[in-house]
Amino acid sequence: MHTHHRFIQMSALALGIVGALAIGQAQASGFQLKENSVKAQGRSFAGSGVAKDDASVVVNNPASMTEFEGTTVQNDVTVIDLGFNFEGRGTDALGRPLTGGDGGDAGGLTPVPALSVIHKLDNGLTLGAMIHAPFGLKTEYDRGWQGRYKALKSEVKIVDLTLSGAYEIVPDHLSVGGGLIIEKAEVTLSNAVDFGTLLFTSAVPGFTPQSADGEAVITGDNVGLGWIVGVNFRPTDKLALGLSHRSEVDHDLEGSADWTVPGNARTVLNGVGRGALFNDGAVRAKLTTPSITSFSASYDINEAFTVYGNYDMTDWHSIEEVRIDFVNPDPDSVEDFSWKDTIFWSVGADWRISETLTLRGGYAFDETPTSIATRTPRLPDEDRNWYSLGLTWNATESLEINAAYTRIKPNTPRIRTTNSFRHTLVGEYESSVNLFGVSAQLKF
Repeated sequence: MHTHHRFIQMSALALGIVGALAIGQAQASGFQLKENSVKAQGRSFAGSGVAKDDASVVVNNPASMTEFEGTTVQNDVTVIDLGFNFEGRGTDALGRPLTGGDGGDAGGLTPVPALSVIHKLDNGLTLGAMIHAPFGLKTEYDRGWQGRYKALKSEVKIVDLTLSGAYEIVPDHLSVGGGLIIEKAEVTLSNAVDFGTLLFTSAVPGFTPQSADGEAVITGDNVGLGWIVGVNFRPTDKLALGLSHRSEVDHDLEGSADWTVPGNARTVLNGVGRGALFNDGAVRAKLTTPSITSFSASYDINEAFTVYGNYDMTDWHSIEEVRIDFVNPDPDSVEDFSWKDTIFWSVGADWRISETLTLRGGYAFDETPTSIATRTPRLPDEDRNWYSLGLTWNATESLEINAAYTRIKPNTPRIRTTNSFRHTLVGEYESSVNLFGVSAQLKF
């Protein structure tokens, strides 16, 4: 039966529901989150790997932990305020407009916490631990919007526990460090499935594109392991140079697929012997978070003024494709990414006005790994500029309070996509990102 053959072929197309495990328009390129330090945020993360007084070096460059004395505990919270609005149009396989609106504001408020501890021993060894979120974000469109076949809800939660150690090889001049990364990944993805087009293309009478919308929700999680190494070189009392490398982390996600199939479509599937398709069941997928190489520098112009710089390279080529393996008879869903590697560079400065108050500022340029050929509603990413301000108030000799604000201005993301069902979506996004951060550091 001709229809049988078409179902096998077209069901694979219907499974194009997981456009990315790299989700949402994060405030850093791709789905990267840099918010592990409010103090560093105040200067757009310039010098984040050599900062003498920032406990986030546990994950930014563990070699710099030797700069600390005694025990330091630091708690950071950054709230991401993401505005994310689509303007455009779409058509179905018959050239008719896709029904629905523009999806509303897919952004919202997302808190990103971090906690770090550093303890210096008497033998020249320094130990550190930190919990933070290096990747992830949540976006959610209105149900029934015109881009529903590409994305509804996209949520990624990636949390790292990093255990680091550092040793000072040459006192006051050279130290090395490294650490183990234990990374938990949780992913939830959903979008509408156009069973109307599936059945119409398979020559089933009574169905047309957009006439029988269903939905698919994919969830999965995994714990993976990685590592980080770094060096801190201080050739003079004024100059500090740092180099660190964070490894890729491989995840074998395991979870489930939850299908909603319209009753009339399910009747047809059962009637042609394809009732085993589109049933709830287990799924597997591979996800690799990228490696990151960072170079940091700081220079004390005088006792009151310090300048900083950072140059980061993120190896996004680790995400060449996303393949969802359905344990049930549904064929694999595969989407090509072909992301390019990116750079992030920043400059900033600290101005110590008094013993109790320090002001800071910074600028950064952040490159996107996407292009119009690979950009989708799940990730309408673009190059962006960062503008940051921050301050530190030394409440006591052992307690400091930090605050920061960052305005991120992306270039206008444009999309032009066509899927195997000949759904097209063309338009652009009006987006804005604001970061509000506060932290406290206690030394004892």
